[in-house]
Amino acid sequence: MPGLPVGPSKAPFARGSVSLRLYPHNDLPVSRLISELSDQAGLAMGSGFDGVMTSEHHGGFAGYLPHPLQMASFILDDHPLGWAAPCPLLLPLRPTAMVAEEVAWLAARHPGRVGLGVAAGALPLDFEAMDIPLGSAVERFKSGLPRIVDMLRGRDLRQLGEDPALRSCASSPVPVLSAAVSVAAARRAARSDAGILMEGMSSAETLARVTGAYDEAGGGGSKVLIRRVWVGDVRSDLIGRQRQVYAGYAGASAAFGDDQTVSSDDPDHVAERLHQALRMAGADALNLRVHLPGVSPDAARHQITRLAVEVLPRLRRLGVG
Repeated sequence: MPGLPVGPSKAPFARGSVSLRLYPHNDLPVSRLISELSDQAGLAMGSGFDGVMTSEHHGGFAGYLPHPLQMASFILDDHPLGWAAPCPLLLPLRPTAMVAEEVAWLAARHPGRVGLGVAAGALPLDFEAMDIPLGSAVERFKSGLPRIVDMLRGRDLRQLGEDPALRSCASSPVPVLSAAVSVAAARRAARSDAGILMEGMSSAETLARVTGAYDEAGGGGSKVLIRRVWVGDVRSDLIGRQRQVYAGYAGASAAFGDDQTVSSDDPDHVAERLHQALRMAGADALNLRVHLPGVSPDAARHQITRLAVEVLPRLRRLGVG
């Protein structure tokens, strides 16, 4: 697999890129919540991370946003460096063509700095709030995924063929990742010409089966591994609480296996473990998260800085695995 390059990669989801997954601090007043999230993005991208991702859930679900694409636009307007992506956005909750329009116009405003990740979704609240049957999510996603990839490459625009932002995607395509937690999902992404975004709670060995299926199916996009990371003593109680939340709507806690958080007082050890996980999973890009409900903004900023200054240079120097 390719190693992480020595310098930052500017393209969204590029192989060898290291990005940060951002989550809002829901205990803050909403105006401050938005500014804090954007400030953390600027801190990350200004100190060595290639880009940032924001994720979707509704109804104040702890740590998530109802419209991650909107937050990406705030971040891109606020900061001149790095890329931003709603990743994942829940594709079945919106008309596919409308998502394509919104993303294409944002990319026209910020050329080369926009990516998109999509998922089917599984949290009942998200679908109940939008009056969309949860049972339709997978089929809507299966039909929407290849179309969103095509449209963000300027293809199969149908009635939107005269849209200037979508037409410009033919020469400046917007990269798309598809959430993949199974072999079938990986194969679907490969057939759709999307990259894959793997969830962060499965072992590298489990995820290697996903990346292997993607490669065997001819997938040509990036394979992005998510890992929670902490330099120093991590709050295991907060991790346990969040795992229970995820298990509650994913359906089975046993599916996640052991906690995959990478933590150590030694930045070299953190970098080595991340590099090992990347190699074992067969991934070629990395997305890191430090936030958990209960982590303060100051603690999150401190971790972002430590990762950028102490871990990323070591991680990039490890080169080919």
